[in-house]
Amino acid sequence: MTVTYSSKVANATFFGFHRLLFKWRGSIYKLLYREFIVFAVLYTAISLVYRLLLTGAQKRYFEKLSIYCDRYAEQIPVTFVLGFYVTLVVNRWWNQFVNLPWPDRLMFLISSSVHGSDQHGRLLRRTLMRYVNLTSLLIFRSVSTAVYKRFPTMDHVVEAGFMTADERKLFNHLKSPHLKYWVPFIWFGNLATKARNEGRIRDSVDLQSLMTEMNRYRSWCSLLFGYDWVGIPLVYTQVVTLAVYTFFFTCLIGRQFLDPTKGYAGHDLDLYIPIFTLLQFFFYAGWLKVAEQLINPFGEDDDDFETNWCIDRNLQVSLLAVDEMHMSLPKMKKDIYWDDSAAQPPYTLAAADYCIPSFLGSTVQMGQAPPSRWQVENDSQQPQSQLQCAKSDSGV
Repeated sequence: MTVTYSSKVANATFFGFHRLLFKWRGSIYKLLYREFIVFAVLYTAISLVYRLLLTGAQKRYFEKLSIYCDRYAEQIPVTFVLGFYVTLVVNRWWNQFVNLPWPDRLMFLISSSVHGSDQHGRLLRRTLMRYVNLTSLLIFRSVSTAVYKRFPTMDHVVEAGFMTADERKLFNHLKSPHLKYWVPFIWFGNLATKARNEGRIRDSVDLQSLMTEMNRYRSWCSLLFGYDWVGIPLVYTQVVTLAVYTFFFTCLIGRQFLDPTKGYAGHDLDLYIPIFTLLQFFFYAGWLKVAEQLINPFGEDDDDFETNWCIDRNLQVSLLAVDEMHMSLPKMKKDIYWDDSAAQPPYTLAAADYCIPSFLGSTVQMGQAPPSRWQVENDSQQPQSQLQCAKSDSGV
């Protein structure tokens, strides 16, 4: 389930983000703690071997190897490669979210354009809307593991009410090696054309609006399918992963605390615990974990998209809009500001501080400043009518 914390950061406060650091679900600690423990254990094991098991000559060789690894590890461009990769992944993740198929625009058009309060009119609207939801279900089922677990076969789709038994026969009868998510689009177009011929859709403009909006909905579905088909090139993901893990593999040796008595540069202290190396691992490996979680938001991670919730919400809301709310209008009454030319909604005491005057422009404040000596001398030389205009302009 998506981790939402917007209410926790609604206002900027002193150390406002510190409250987020103690959450577990969706946190970096939950993603990274296994790798962090493995890195710490390996570092400790190498340190103990160096301190307790190696002979004098072996220690000198290990110290040279450690200095060599520490010197050349910085040549691995971890920051550049990882930063660009994570930026690419985050942009791709957000583009997938903004292109999730939502049927709201279509349900508004269907409710207002497909007329008829009888059973046939109701059937037309509900069937058109069902085809819309069936399309998104077929797409989600092909890209989301959570949805596929819920609808592993077409039998489950039929049992859930998204498709009838007859429609499934027609669907299975179409022999195609490709994903057939486009079939409900064809059914939608054919049924909308039939409704226009029957007069249920009274204007060709309304039919065109329906088809245009359905094409937009189809493009959202196609885009999700395209993102699932063509991901970030595997070679780039491999390069980034190898860069990060190679860097920290060399750090296991290169960041060891060496014998201070040998006088090696930068090894004046023996702290046993590599605090800043552990922090570096936490940040860099955590960065890589962020990309790993966001690269496919249709999985089952804490912050992946709630596709099953989208399916439930879209079906319930869309059927409600085209059926029970079709031509359902509340009784019109005069609003409370009927005779008030300056409508002003009331404020509660808690919101009283948000009642502010309208902004009229930054130069308005200039007219409220005390006049300078130059202004007084020039105003005395102006005609009286011009002074009155200036006064009236400053009071606007």
